[in-house]
Amino acid sequence: MNNLGVVLLLATAVFAQTSTQPGPSSAANGRPASTDAQGAPDLASQVPTPRGEDVKSMDAILHAIYDVISGPAGGRDWSRFRSLFMPQARFTQTTKAPDGSVVVNLLSVDDFVTMAGDVFKKEPFYENAIVNRAQTFGNVAQVFSSYESRHAPGEKPFQRGINSIQLINDGKRWWVLSILWDEERPDNPLPPEFANDSAKK
Repeated sequence: MNNLGVVLLLATAVFAQTSTQPGPSSAANGRPASTDAQGAPDLASQVPTPRGEDVKSMDAILHAIYDVISGPAGGRDWSRFRSLFMPQARFTQTTKAPDGSVVVNLLSVDDFVTMAGDVFKKEPFYENAIVNRAQTFGNVAQVFSSYESRHAPGEKPFQRGINSIQLINDGKRWWVLSILWDEERPDNPLPPEFANDSAKK
C-alpha cells in the first residue's frame, strides 16, 4: 500500500465522526449558498471559482484531477482542487488489510484535503493517468482511469491502480461527483488494456 493509502487507512475512522464537509446550505468558499431561478441550490456558489480551462471538457477535468495533486513536497492549490468537485463529492478507497480482509474508506472532500495534504507537505507526489476509458449517457459520464504514482517525474512508479470517476455536466461545466479506487497488488494486477498507454483507443 502506498504512503497516501496508509494515511487514509489510519485516519478514516477518526474523520468519519468529525467530517466537516459543507452541507447544501453552506459554502466551501465561505459565501452563503444561493439558489437558481427554479429554487435549486446553485452549485457554483458552494465551491471556489474554477479555472475555465479545468472544467470546459471531460478531458480537461480529468487532467486537472491529477495535475492539482502532483508536485514536490509542500502545499497544493486546494482551492483549485475543491473547484473541481461537487460540494458533496465522495472519495472511496478499497484496499486489503494485512489479514486479507477488504477495507473500505469513505471520505469527503475535506477529509481528503486534510489527510492528503499532510502527506504532500512531507513527500513529493506525482500521479498521472495511464489510460482513460469513458462511457457517457446524457449529462453523466463514468471513466475508468488507470493511474501511476511516483515520487519524482520519470522514475519508476511506486504504485498503480484504477480510479472509477463519476462526472456530471450541468450545462455550464463539468463536475466530479465521486472517485472510487483500488490499488494494484500481486493478486490484483492491472488488466493489460489499462496497464499501457499504447492500449489507448
